[in-house]
Amino acid sequence: MEKQRITSIDILRGLTMMLMTIVNNPGSWEHIYAPLEHAEWHGATPTDMVFPFFVFIMGTAIPFSTNENTGVSSDNFLKILTRSLRIFNLGLFLNFFSKIKIGELEGPALMFIRLLVCIFFGYVLLGNFKPKVKFYWALGVFTFLIGLCFSGLESFSSVRIPGVLQRIALVYFFAVLIFLRFSFKTQLLIGSGLLLGYWAIMALVPIPGGGLANFEKGTNLAAWLDNYLLPGHLWATSKTWDPEGILSTFPAIVTALLGIWTGKLLQSKKTETYKWLLGIGITLLIVGKIWDLAFPINKALWTSSYVLFAGGWAMLVLASVDIIFSSNKPKWLVNFFIMWGVNPMIVFFGSGILPRALNMIKISDGGEGTGVLQYFYENSLVPLFSNPLNSSLAFAIVYVVFWSVILFVLERKHLVFKV
Repeated sequence: MEKQRITSIDILRGLTMMLMTIVNNPGSWEHIYAPLEHAEWHGATPTDMVFPFFVFIMGTAIPFSTNENTGVSSDNFLKILTRSLRIFNLGLFLNFFSKIKIGELEGPALMFIRLLVCIFFGYVLLGNFKPKVKFYWALGVFTFLIGLCFSGLESFSSVRIPGVLQRIALVYFFAVLIFLRFSFKTQLLIGSGLLLGYWAIMALVPIPGGGLANFEKGTNLAAWLDNYLLPGHLWATSKTWDPEGILSTFPAIVTALLGIWTGKLLQSKKTETYKWLLGIGITLLIVGKIWDLAFPINKALWTSSYVLFAGGWAMLVLASVDIIFSSNKPKWLVNFFIMWGVNPMIVFFGSGILPRALNMIKISDGGEGTGVLQYFYENSLVPLFSNPLNSSLAFAIVYVVFWSVILFVLERKHLVFKV
């Protein structure tokens, strides 16, 4: 029973990673089907569920690898801190990749050097060393990268410090410590306090400098704090706030806690667990929608209503996966989704690096040249479809197929990359 439920988690993780790959890699950012785009501000689309689903799934796996309310030994703390630093560093390096410069080098030569640097960082952050060696490497890389951000060097003066993996690292760190240190009742109180406290701070605390508390883009308290603490190192599109900013990371911890509590439910081996997931999931959806009236569902702010709304959907989808795959489904289909679920870090990191690298190789088109991937899209896929939305989606699907081949090879070689 336990194995089956862990399998359900792996399948859900695999489905989430596949959707993430599709969402992050359209052929053209100007031609995307609405469900594959983020909500403009308030509200949520299926795409806005990808990140919280991943955080939720991360939480569900924690009870299977650690014992609740057992305290935090020095060895456990070192492992937790090391893993958090490694995840944070991987995300931070993604933001550094395109900033690496060597004199006047460009094109394939610079790409080759950047990939060599990437291989080095990938090795020290994913390599299987002794615990203390892992920690020293992780701490050293973190200190080095953060030092470059504030070194005054022009190349790194605008490197984004927050990010998806960075948030996952911080959320994992605090969620695991809460799980190990406190009883379930205290965990519930902490989770409720984080959600209510975040709402109170965002809704009631005036913006320093005279602004009223609000939930609007770029003018809210979370945006002010991001810009105050990390000026110049924020999301390039906004430059003054970040969707994975500092203050909004705190309610994201509750998303992981919801996953942890779900993992405990699965671990309890209750009969017909899917009914519990359906009931709790529907309840969270209703409460989230009600809270939306006062604190809008918003992914960029990771509002408290969004935590409940996304958590509710995560439970409903997990219950659906459990129902669908508990019967005799084709083994190849189950293995395909699990294949995507057991190597999430290599997919996220690799699928982020590869387009950045390949598009440094320009194919002459009479002008400055077109990146390899863009050239492939425009000359191989665009002519096949009259609707640009379909050609853009086709590129994303081809990219999923490409990574499926890589994951298949890794599975055959029994290679799993863990931080």
